[in-house]
Order: sequence, then structure tokens, then C-alpha cells
Amino acid sequence: MSTFRRWLIMTCLCLSGGIIYLLPYLREVYYIPLQEALQLSNTQLGILMSVFGVAAMISYFPGGWLADKISPRKLITISMLSTGMAGLYFATFPSYPLSIAVHAFWGVSVTLTFWAALIKATRNWGKRTQQGRAFGILESGRGIAEVVGSTALLALFARLGSGALGLSWVIILFSLTDILIGLMAWFVLEDSTKDSSGREEKKEKIGLKEIIKVLKMPVVWLISIVILAAYSAYWGSYYFTPYATDVFRMSVVFGGALGVGKMWIKPISALGAGFLADKIGASRAVAWSFVVLIASFGVFVFTPGNPKLVLILVANTALASVAIFALRGIYFATFEEGGIPLALTGTVTGIVSVIGYTPDIFMPLAGGALLDGYPGALGYRYFFIFIAGVCMLGLLAALIILRKFVK
Repeated sequence: MSTFRRWLIMTCLCLSGGIIYLLPYLREVYYIPLQEALQLSNTQLGILMSVFGVAAMISYFPGGWLADKISPRKLITISMLSTGMAGLYFATFPSYPLSIAVHAFWGVSVTLTFWAALIKATRNWGKRTQQGRAFGILESGRGIAEVVGSTALLALFARLGSGALGLSWVIILFSLTDILIGLMAWFVLEDSTKDSSGREEKKEKIGLKEIIKVLKMPVVWLISIVILAAYSAYWGSYYFTPYATDVFRMSVVFGGALGVGKMWIKPISALGAGFLADKIGASRAVAWSFVVLIASFGVFVFTPGNPKLVLILVANTALASVAIFALRGIYFATFEEGGIPLALTGTVTGIVSVIGYTPDIFMPLAGGALLDGYPGALGYRYFFIFIAGVCMLGLLAALIILRKFVK
């Protein structure tokens, strides 16, 4: 395979991985306009995302099994086309029951036929000794696609008057982009069973016996803990903005700038972590990232909420963001170090995703309960202590992988 074609494949993976999630997560940027266009209450809008989350969680495991049976080229193409077509319908602002149906469909289309296929295609793209950079490049590219796409269409939304018409065009353009990337995936990705090292994927029957075999592998559970801890820290980063405004008494604009600044750290950190992981080992890089996170959340816990200490807040937010996005860039690179067979990549991805992404369920509940139960700085301190404790579990899991499985 030529160098140009290899990078064309990675470009396609980055674009698909960054753009496909913008439709289901429209509310992150367009909360009020979406609420007004659909004429929904806060609770109803929340239910849309809950339906999406439940559908996605249910789809992780069968999606992993599917990725070992059907080529990523076919699955990614199906995902992008179907997500985009559902988006075109959603742009008409359908009734509440039909909006629920669209979000349930998106939960399936971006997970069942997409997520594990994306991870498997990335593992195949990278050489055995370069898994860190493969996943680091993927996460970095996804971040760039997400930020550039979101920024461009936000500008269009503002130009069209920031109302229902502008939002409809934003949804239409996101949808058409999904469809175009789906067509690109069909023509660019390959059905080859060889990875970049020339290693032929040994075809295995993926049945109940093989699934039980995977579940009995200790490294699968250890990687699950690593991802769960890293994703918990990622959820914790959502609270940096309200922490700045509530505790440090900074302006809403300042808090927003802090949030946007995090987004720009993602591509650089994920890419750098990928290359570092290939130098020192993925599990070792994961372990050091958790050490940085534990220290960083410790600083959040013990720093007084004084506006004069805002530079510490900014620096520590940057440090935590570097470690969080480093982890997101490399934790799937531990598959190679853990000895996960290439043919079982999809199945293992499905299993570790079911466990690793459960913070989508419990982190908002934990954060809300602590902030409501202990108003002000104390609630944030308890929340950050909780996250630091989860990161300690992640560090322990990474150290066990390093000791037991890395030769």
C-alpha cells in the first residue's frame, strides 16, 4: 500500500470519527435553539439524550462482535450514510416521539455499526510497534475535525440569525457531510485482512465459546478499568468551567474560554502521547498520565477559590486536559501490549466499551449529587477527590498490565 493511500485511509477514519458524533450531541452547542425549535422542556430534551445513551450502551457489545464478522469498510459506510439520512429528517424538527426515535436510531448507528469498526480499522492501520501513534493520530484528527466542523457551522448559524432556520441548515450540512464521508469510506477503506505489518488476520469463529474466552482474559478487565478511569476524568473536565465561575468567581465568558481552550489541547496532546507511547510503551505512558491526573485533581482539591489564584486554575486545567486527552489517544494501544488477538479486536472493543464508558451513566449522577448536597467549593472538592480515587484504580490497572503482560 502506498504512503499516500495509507494517509488517505487515516484521514477518512479521523473525519468519520470526529463528524459522526456532532449530530447526536447537538445540544452541547445548540441547547436553547434546539429546545425552542422542537418546542421541548428541559426534561424532554434530557430524555432525548438519555434514549441515545441507552441505545448506544446496548449496542457496544454486539457492535464489537459485528466488527469481527464484517469489514470496517462496510460498517463505517453504513454508519455514516444512515446517520446522515436520519439527520436530514431531523432537520425538519419532527414531533417529540419521532425525535426520540431518531435519537434511539443514532445510538445504534454511531455505535453498533461504527465504534468497534473504527477501532479495528485503526489497529489494522498501525504497525505492531506503532500502535500508540496510530491511535494518537486518530484521536488528534478526530479532535481537529470536530473543532473545525463545529466552528465553521456555528459561524453559519450566527450569520443566519441564530434561530430555527439557521439550526435547520446546520443539521442539514452536518448530515450531508456524514453522507459524503460515508461515500468516501466506501471508496477509500479496504476489506483487506492484513494489517500494516503484513500480519494476516487469523479468521476465527466468533461464537459464545470465543466470547467466554475473551471474558476470561484478565487483561480485558484491566483495560476496561483503565478506560473507565480515563473516561471518568474526561467527565470531570466538563466541570472545569462551572468550577471557575462558581468557586473562583470568574465570568461566564472566562469559563467558556476555558472550555474552548481544552478543545484545542486535544489534538496536540493525543498526537504527542501516541508517539511517546511507541517510545516508552503504551501502558507505561498510560500509568504516567494517571499520575499527572491524580496530582492535578489534588491541586483542584486544595487550591482556595481565590480570583488572585486564577493562573493556577488555568495552568492546572491545561495540565489535566493534556493528561486526559493523552489517555484518550492511547488507551486502545494497550490491546497490542496485552496480547489481544487481531481477529478478536472488535469483540474486545465491545466488551471494554460497555464497561469503560459507564461513566456516561454514573458521573453526571455523582457530580449532581455532590454539588447539590454540598453547595459551593466543598461539593467540587468532594467530586474531584472522587475522580482522583477512580484515577488511582486506573493507575493500578495500568501498572498490573505493565508488570504482567509487557515483555
